[in-house]
Amino acid sequence: MNIPSRVKLVDVGPRDGLQNEKQPVPAAAKIELVHRLQAAGLKEIEVTSFVSPKWVPQMADATEVMAGITRQPGVRYSVLTPNMKGYEAALPSRPDEIVVFGAASEAFSQRNINCSIAESIERFAPVVAAARAAGIYVRAAISCSVGCPYEGDIAPERVALVARLMKEIGVQHVGVADTIGVGTPIRTQRALDAALQHYALDDVSGHYHDTYGQALANTLAALQMGVWQFDASVAGLGGCPYAKGATGNVATEDVVYLLHGMGIETGIDLEALVDAGAWISGVIGRPTQSRVGKALLNKREG
Repeated sequence: MNIPSRVKLVDVGPRDGLQNEKQPVPAAAKIELVHRLQAAGLKEIEVTSFVSPKWVPQMADATEVMAGITRQPGVRYSVLTPNMKGYEAALPSRPDEIVVFGAASEAFSQRNINCSIAESIERFAPVVAAARAAGIYVRAAISCSVGCPYEGDIAPERVALVARLMKEIGVQHVGVADTIGVGTPIRTQRALDAALQHYALDDVSGHYHDTYGQALANTLAALQMGVWQFDASVAGLGGCPYAKGATGNVATEDVVYLLHGMGIETGIDLEALVDAGAWISGVIGRPTQSRVGKALLNKREG
């Protein structure tokens, strides 16, 4: 087994985690969450999304949030920009990285971004070109890489196709995302293998939801392939508005506990991360969804 000695985690809580909250989360709270995450040792934070407020009202304060964060050296702040309009809106905020997202499922692409996979790539191409010309790193997420709420199982060939198309337009890194959390270890490895036909191991990451309780098992399966970069969401925040019943991303606290227990370095202070998760959960008015967060908070009270 080719298990890495160090893992890089991208916390997507401020963006992917909060975008589906029904009640508005104040910009000040989003800014504070970013500050708490970087204080806990996170070096990669997905901050916000420059999308139409009509589609994602929770991200209407993207410019305000980016302007409000106190940047730390060595921390990379990324934003989602699904089209040229979003990219142009994001540019004055000086993101370190932009993220585009395509689906391995034709039906999901239509429901999520109102266009086909091929059309989505055409839409991203000028965004990627502009970002690369401006010296901004470009990452892509391949959503529904193992299953889709509309199409069911997704063949690895579909993941390979999207990875190839992303590579052709200049995307530097792809995240292979199990958007609705239906993946199991073998299916997760097949999806990663498909992306690895077009990207080097250092340019591929995993993004797992815990709908069926498989996210940590899938993380371990990816680690066994040598994958060393993952997305996770503090307190297990998030879901997907287009995937009925999909629970949140795997909790960053749970992934960190797994990694530290395997002797893998993350540079993250787990106790400080648990505090950040408990804090944002308090802001949105529900308990943390992190199993490790709950256990450590209960232990402190005991």
